[in-house]
Amino acid sequence: MTSIVFFHDHKEQYPLKHCRHRGRTLAVRASLSILLCGFALSTSSAQPRNILATALSQFDIKNVLVSQKRWHPFPNASERDLWEKLPPALRQQYIKRGEAALTYTWPSLMASVYLDYARTGNRQNNERVPSERRQKVLDLVLAECVEGKGRFIDQIVSGVWLLCEETSWVGPAHISEQKAGSGLPDKSEPIIDLVSAETGNLLAWTYYLVGDQLDTVSPLIPRRIKSEIMERILKPGLERDDFWWMWTPGQVRAAHHINNWTPWISSNWLAAALILEDRDEVRATTVSKIIKVLDRFLNFYPDDGGCDEGPSYWGHAGGSLFENLELLSIATNDRIDVYKNPLIQEMGRYIQRAHIADTYYMNFGDAPAKINIQAELVLRYGLKIHDQNLAGLGATAAEQQKIMESGISGSLTRQLLFLFNLDLLKEQSAKETLLKDVWLPQSEVMVAREAQNSTKGFTLAAQGGHNEQSHNHNDVGSFMLYADGEPVLVDVGVEAYTAKTFSSERYDIWTMQSAYHNLPTVNGYMQSAGKQSAARDVQYQSWQDSVSFSLDIARAYPAAAKISKWNRTFHFDRKNGTMNLADEYQLDTDAKDIALSLMTPCQVIRSESDRLVLRVNTKQPQQPFVDIVIRFEGGKLIPTIETIPLQDNRLRRIWGDNLQRIILKVKSPKQHDGYTVTFSKKAE
Repeated sequence: MTSIVFFHDHKEQYPLKHCRHRGRTLAVRASLSILLCGFALSTSSAQPRNILATALSQFDIKNVLVSQKRWHPFPNASERDLWEKLPPALRQQYIKRGEAALTYTWPSLMASVYLDYARTGNRQNNERVPSERRQKVLDLVLAECVEGKGRFIDQIVSGVWLLCEETSWVGPAHISEQKAGSGLPDKSEPIIDLVSAETGNLLAWTYYLVGDQLDTVSPLIPRRIKSEIMERILKPGLERDDFWWMWTPGQVRAAHHINNWTPWISSNWLAAALILEDRDEVRATTVSKIIKVLDRFLNFYPDDGGCDEGPSYWGHAGGSLFENLELLSIATNDRIDVYKNPLIQEMGRYIQRAHIADTYYMNFGDAPAKINIQAELVLRYGLKIHDQNLAGLGATAAEQQKIMESGISGSLTRQLLFLFNLDLLKEQSAKETLLKDVWLPQSEVMVAREAQNSTKGFTLAAQGGHNEQSHNHNDVGSFMLYADGEPVLVDVGVEAYTAKTFSSERYDIWTMQSAYHNLPTVNGYMQSAGKQSAARDVQYQSWQDSVSFSLDIARAYPAAAKISKWNRTFHFDRKNGTMNLADEYQLDTDAKDIALSLMTPCQVIRSESDRLVLRVNTKQPQQPFVDIVIRFEGGKLIPTIETIPLQDNRLRRIWGDNLQRIILKVKSPKQHDGYTVTFSKKAE
């Protein structure tokens, strides 16, 4: 058998005409051949790709951009035909949401909302009121569009006016970007963050969809919407280059990493500009700047398309990039089409490659272990790049989430792209492909199953990389193990965000620490943060019946740990259904204390001196549980088990009331030694 080795602008321009794809099925690539030594260099050090600018190089954006007066991608509320043709169950669901908002009493947005965050660092309390206000406006607007009887207009007016009256649209957690720092917002300095950009999107589409109806109540309302978006989004977006997410060359970025903020904000900024900017020269200049910002984002992305923020953020990293591309395609009559570009394709495929089973996804970093992906977006992305595997994942998730009856969540851009591409959901079969092998060579992430398209047996995911990822946990060399699609050894995830999460105290939080990942603690030292804390000598090999992944994680630990080498090797025997973890280490001095942590949601049953049993609940009546045997060298490793009560609701929703932390402590550690731990479904 062959070994694969890696070392490292016109009316009626509805999007139905822009988003349909009946292309050929993309053949699954049989193998890869990429050589890596150490962790991959950032693409920022290579020649910039400038994918979008290159695609536009033969055009003048002013000539290909559909004018604001002629840009009509979706029907507005007065154009009843397509709204009336939506499925009855879906129409009723959107009307039901709007009716719930009809009786909504709009809460005051007090100064304490901002001050509370500055004083306590808690985000949940002070995000509730702004979030509720925006969601209710969205629900009301869509209900009015679907029903078309004017029943929701007065309540829309109330909500829109309140949003326009807010001193700032910026989220309390992000207001520190202003020169005045944290606390109350400075009205004289509009900041563009995630919340303000989403608000601009909401109000711009409100203007587009029900602007005529608002005008009959008072011409001041649509005029106010346009004025506020101009002052808060379009003007600062065009005039300023110092927002960190723009990633302007030469700009000081401190601790910021280019991440989902860039495409997420850009997609909302772009929608607002296309809808409201009626000066063609300024509109073209704005779109050109957005393209430059998006190219900077793409220039920093790894060639393998890996999202270092994890699958839960992919929806606003790769997913928001896709949203930008769709808007740009519609706004230029398909002149911007980069879906054949390898990076654009790999970015889309990431979400499928991160899929474990059902709603479980590989969740290194701040991602939760379970997510509901944005099904229709995944489906459309798959169709755009002619990848039936990706489209099938989207269709499967759409069926599971019943979005044809219940609708989706998300911005008005995403709502409209969903509602007027329903034919794609009807035509695409829900055929889920579970990949047997995944290897992302720049990201240094692997996933392996016992068999293609089956959750039966083990699924292993492991990573190398470094400890300066966006939304980073100190977890170089960590892994997760699933059995029959159920979690056995896990990445805990992250608790609800607070100010501490994104501060210098981030790694005081237990979920961020290597001791609460499936990693060793050496001489009392956990892994340290920073790009220098990286894997070396990364090797990946895949055969029909087995997979091997090895790396040296010594540099992930501080110098005080006195580790000269720590070779970690995963050998997954698909034929026999076992996974061996071998750690071989060499220290600079005599070892004092070495302990391997293993995090599990399973019941831990003590067995013999050299083994433990993990009982995995399968949720299947005919086989309610599966036992996984952990075998280790009883004379060398001593097990202890800690119960970790979970207080955070975000974690409890996934793992229940508690997790178990298994600690395998080396009995008599030496300067140069090692140990092996084997996982098997077959009890002996």
